[in-house]
Amino acid sequence: MVPGKALERIDLPVERIPDRWYNVIPDLPRMPEKYLDNRTGQPVTQRYMERLFTPAMVAQESSMERWIAIPEPVRAAYAMWRPTPLIRAIGLERQLGTPAEIYFKYEATSPTGSHKLNSAFAQAYFAKRGGHRRLVTDTGAGQWGSALALACRLMGLDLTVHMVRASYHQKPYRRHLMETYGATVRPSPGVHTAFGRALLAEYPDHPGSEATAVSESIECVHGDDGARLAVGAFSNHCLLHQTVMGLELREQLAIIDRAPDYLVSSVGCGSNMGGMVLPFVEDKLDGADITFLAVEPEACPTLTKGEYRLDFADASGEGPSVHTYTLGHEFVPPPIHAGGLRYHGCAPLIGLLRHEGLLDAVAYPQTQVFDAGSTFARIQGYLPAPETCHPIRAVIDLAAQCRASGRKATIVFCYSGHGLLDLEAYARHNAGELRDVEPETFTAEVAA
Repeated sequence: MVPGKALERIDLPVERIPDRWYNVIPDLPRMPEKYLDNRTGQPVTQRYMERLFTPAMVAQESSMERWIAIPEPVRAAYAMWRPTPLIRAIGLERQLGTPAEIYFKYEATSPTGSHKLNSAFAQAYFAKRGGHRRLVTDTGAGQWGSALALACRLMGLDLTVHMVRASYHQKPYRRHLMETYGATVRPSPGVHTAFGRALLAEYPDHPGSEATAVSESIECVHGDDGARLAVGAFSNHCLLHQTVMGLELREQLAIIDRAPDYLVSSVGCGSNMGGMVLPFVEDKLDGADITFLAVEPEACPTLTKGEYRLDFADASGEGPSVHTYTLGHEFVPPPIHAGGLRYHGCAPLIGLLRHEGLLDAVAYPQTQVFDAGSTFARIQGYLPAPETCHPIRAVIDLAAQCRASGRKATIVFCYSGHGLLDLEAYARHNAGELRDVEPETFTAEVAA
């Protein structure tokens, strides 16, 4: 075994930033179902997709190439913070008295504090190269919006962000960060779209959801020929860009001669889960004993209580329909503080992994999640975002199982973002003011 100091942090030199993204689609047990055009009921056409997304993103969405080259300008942007370290949580191991080794892939080193820049820089680069002047997007907690705001500023693009109304008010600091980078940030539902105005007329206090923000973003794009949609988690191309995390992780684990027994990540839609586990899917299909564990909030339990079926990607049904796990596009999740995990469905690739039995899932209530995040901060010193607190909660349980069985497992989780802009949520938790909300107690009918 490598001495303890060497196991505390595993860094890669900057020249080891991946030069290709890994596309999992050729290695899946079967092809994902096609997206459907809701107006015709038929598979979406290239023309349909290119009116929403840049041509490069449309090409990547359905590509059958296993490896896709990362453009040098994007790879140079990655060098601002990549490769990210793999860190062993020795203090947590000792506190839990577990024989398991616990590691976390620390994505909070990025300028905006989360993994989201991995795709933001790529999407902004291809939009600029394609001659577009503006991107439009949705964001929940604001991590994706912050990342895309920075990427658009550095690439010379305008950006409009529709931010879930609950998070717009709960998380003003991320809104301020986006605005500092030059983005226009609007609460969703809002008054700038016909869909938003209609929803507010019926439910004046509607807290919003990722689905409402997607609907408003799509309407905005259709009203501006120079604009295109950017998405932070749902699409195949977004998960493709995030595979830089898993590719680095494979190399870091090889350095310390470890194979992962558990890969754990939060799932709202699936960007950090996909980025970390997709490069290991082929290993699992070849017989490796790896558990992919998705962790979600009980208040929005897409993978644990949702159905695998055809559903709209947005609240209004203006976007394509997809097969994935969903709670229904009408579902309005309660305004929990893990705003990035408040989407009614999950990315089609994540849904397919779950449907094929390759992905496990567990859900936790908000108070347990913040307890875990606070414990981690007090032991390791790192303050996790509410989204990151979810895998930490699951890791604590896995470590307890290893203690009970004596198993010396290797557990790796994705530390997708820091919580330094979420201190108001921690203040409420510390004061005992946070509450757990069951999903069936909050619907659009009671949103007002």
